[in-house]
Amino acid sequence: MHITEISFGTPEYQQMLKLRDEVLRRPLGLELDLSKLGHDESDFLIGCFEEEIIIGCVILSPISTADLKLRQMAVHEDYQGFGIGREIATWAEDFAVFKGYKSIEMHARKYAIPFYEKLGYQVLGEEFMEVTIPHFLMRKLL
Repeated sequence: MHITEISFGTPEYQQMLKLRDEVLRRPLGLELDLSKLGHDESDFLIGCFEEEIIIGCVILSPISTADLKLRQMAVHEDYQGFGIGREIATWAEDFAVFKGYKSIEMHARKYAIPFYEKLGYQVLGEEFMEVTIPHFLMRKLL
């Protein structure tokens, strides 16, 4: 397994889109809206690969010169429960620090709150609905 930054529009990015759709959208009865992916081009795209096949991913979107938003964290169903999400999140945090960022925030799905709390993220504010399910704003200082 290896984790690396990937480039927008590459075959690896296409694998990432498929994984995001399968793990994050389809279970909610939604489809990935390809017309809303333009911002991916200016984001940091991170993929976790087994051989040449993507098994996990995350996006870091700059929201200021000091802050990032973590988005679209996904691990393939067959690889969940083996610490891959933790490895991806840790790699992303180290990457963010290397790039000079000071914090990461996210809209975390309610069921994922314990996962992110174990990584040091804190819930800020009240529950809200996004993509048909409850979320919370979370943040971590790096």
